[in-house]
Amino acid sequence: MYVLGLSFYYHDAAAALVKDGVLVAAAEEERFSRRKHDSEFPERAVRYCLDAAGITIDQVDYIGFYEKPFVKFIRILETCLAGWPRTYMTWARSMPLWLKSKIRVGSLIQEKLGTDRDIVFCEHHLSHAASAFLVSPFEEAVLLTMDGVGEWTTTAFGTGRGSAMTFDGEIRFPHSIGLLFSAITAYLGFQVNDGEWKVMGLAPYGKPRFLDRFREVVDMRPDGSFRLNMRYFAHDYSTRRMFNARWERLFGRPARKPESDLDEFHHDVAHSGQKVVEDLVLNLARALSERYRLPNLCIAGGVGLNCVANWRIHEETGFKNIFIQPAAGDSGGALGTAFHIANTLLGRDRVFQMRHAYWGPEYGEEAIRAALDSAGASYVRRSEEELLDETARRIASGEVIGWFQGRMELGPRALGARSILADPRDPRVKETINGKVKFREWFRPFAPAVLKERAQEYFEVPAGMDLPFMLMVPKVRPQHRQLLPGVTHEDGTGRVQTLTEDLNGRFYRLVRWFGELTGVPVVVNTSFNVRGEPIVCTPADAYRTFLNTGLDALVIGDFIVTEKPGSIDFEAARRRSITLEGTASPELREWPSNR
Repeated sequence: MYVLGLSFYYHDAAAALVKDGVLVAAAEEERFSRRKHDSEFPERAVRYCLDAAGITIDQVDYIGFYEKPFVKFIRILETCLAGWPRTYMTWARSMPLWLKSKIRVGSLIQEKLGTDRDIVFCEHHLSHAASAFLVSPFEEAVLLTMDGVGEWTTTAFGTGRGSAMTFDGEIRFPHSIGLLFSAITAYLGFQVNDGEWKVMGLAPYGKPRFLDRFREVVDMRPDGSFRLNMRYFAHDYSTRRMFNARWERLFGRPARKPESDLDEFHHDVAHSGQKVVEDLVLNLARALSERYRLPNLCIAGGVGLNCVANWRIHEETGFKNIFIQPAAGDSGGALGTAFHIANTLLGRDRVFQMRHAYWGPEYGEEAIRAALDSAGASYVRRSEEELLDETARRIASGEVIGWFQGRMELGPRALGARSILADPRDPRVKETINGKVKFREWFRPFAPAVLKERAQEYFEVPAGMDLPFMLMVPKVRPQHRQLLPGVTHEDGTGRVQTLTEDLNGRFYRLVRWFGELTGVPVVVNTSFNVRGEPIVCTPADAYRTFLNTGLDALVIGDFIVTEKPGSIDFEAARRRSITLEGTASPELREWPSNR
């Protein structure tokens, strides 16, 4: 039995295919369309999933969509009516699009897929919960979902047992941790639904100078709930602004213009805002731990990608085990919908656990060779032993490597299939990669990938702890911070990925080889893309990125590419990446509450 799950129309469109309760394939549309955060119908992602299974759409038994469009439409309609006349522009912008297409998602899916099969609609936060709990290792767990907004819900909690999930409480629009973080992101001049990572990266450079002002903006309550002070927000009536003039007066400065200089004020706003978000999440998690008295917690929704908050939950609440799947945001809604149908609606036992993120397309030797030959590339083929030795030696000598192996990752993190790798001992590595490879802001940190059996030596983690999805940020041990400047952030932390040979294969063996060569079984691992572009998907994407950046070598399958025809104009490449970032999916130009 095949179940196809879909998410689209808001941001990060994706498709996921489940066969007899086991995930076959899943991918975001952006990887194929090359349009970052692509929100359109995931036609290419669907085609990939069907091809990976070797089936046609006629062989799919159930098709599911990750939320209920009519309920969402009613929320937008009621919000517009309640705020009239200042909601006029929201009404004018939203209604034509909703009436033309978004309200008829079911028939649109049927048209796009060429099927008359009925479409199953799953509530947005139920899709999130299913994406975590139903693929987790837990038979029983507390469920916590947090994002901008689904239909009405922005935060939900409850429990999962077996294949069943129950929500016991929720927080509704306009009160939202996700929308609060979006307001902070926008105020700092970053793009909502994309720049939140920048706020997290900038936060350690600041001080908690504005905590009192953020406590004026949001009221955190002893039972774990919270309410935004809507006097400072605009997301309940505007499609263009998350905050209003009162917010700017409260903080004492107007919003930062994109690409303008960042100063101490912006650092302190980022630090204070991140701290308040952490406190909100932690307060809620503590309340749930006391309420349910269960050891296991499953987290989903875009806020679940806030890895600093996740680590604090691990360290400071009563939960012993936490599971977050790698596509915790809206793209994971496709995954959750598919498993909700396969397990919960059909009443079938769970038979699958998500232990890795490699669910996208892969390319064999023939396909890679053909792509390189077509591009006129010069390359050499190596045995695995030669490949690992040469790659490890290149990294140890200070080179930055594009690493393209196996099936592409699901979710926003590169986890060793479509990665850029470097030596974490190099104190200049952040400057090199940010400036000449990814063309992004100077303060953006890089993650350490480490052999699981050696992780406790270098990071303050329990022995044997699994961190396969790079979703938590423990401390780098003080005695190793000078040894690992490339992966030690300003606050002494690192977003750790632990590796095992059975799950990470060749990537694990490379890091082990590097460890044998240098004595340090850790490498810098960041996503194989430049600012403004999605992570590479195909061999052609990888080679093109290699040519247009400061990468020293491309290791793709069994091949190594080192030669580039001509030199790179780094300033032109940087300007191009900024332009690309500004032309992301049009949905990102509207605030999440009105989509």
